[in-house]
Amino acid sequence: MTTIMSTEQEPPILPVACGIPVDYEITKSPLAPLTGPDLTVHDASGNVVYKINGGCCAASPSSSCGRGRTKSLCDAAGSPLVSFLLRNGEWRAFKGDSLELKDTIFTVRNASASASKVELDVYLRDENIEDPKPSFRLKGNPFRRSCTIVRENTIVAQACLLYKLRKFVYWRHKFRLTVYPGNDHILVIAMLVTFFGGSRRAEIGNCICCIFGT
Repeated sequence: MTTIMSTEQEPPILPVACGIPVDYEITKSPLAPLTGPDLTVHDASGNVVYKINGGCCAASPSSSCGRGRTKSLCDAAGSPLVSFLLRNGEWRAFKGDSLELKDTIFTVRNASASASKVELDVYLRDENIEDPKPSFRLKGNPFRRSCTIVRENTIVAQACLLYKLRKFVYWRHKFRLTVYPGNDHILVIAMLVTFFGGSRRAEIGNCICCIFGT
């Protein structure tokens, strides 16, 4: 079971869901961020449960975090659950709407990348102090909306495109996420945000868009 605890006395920062596989449908807005969130997460009943909002360049209140591209994972009402900062090609996730180092949940670093496959390593804040091994590894192809999240030798979650029978055409703006039992759903979605959120090239491009207002 994967739960992030800030201290032994406090409840989980990110709640753990029920003990069965759970499917989500994630929709990407073709006009984001002009008309709303970048991504919208729906449950099996079609209800909106999470929203991912994109941002441009922002300066962190912590001087050690510096300036970079931001995103936020919010609940259905729009309250921030996790904030993200992309700086120097490295994603960092924070509690709520904070961008302070003390509120870091995890850091994401590039493990390898090619034209057809990307691998990212995720380091939880309270783990790996002396052990260089990552807490999770994300593997897949962002263009094809495919991603497998692994902890050690166990698959935590998988994302894939929604294919239709007898149809060869599929749409990249809609894909499925399956979270397997005993895993933190918000943590999984937060990691997925960093996988599909772009890299240093996206960081530079978004800063240029911010500057020129495009």
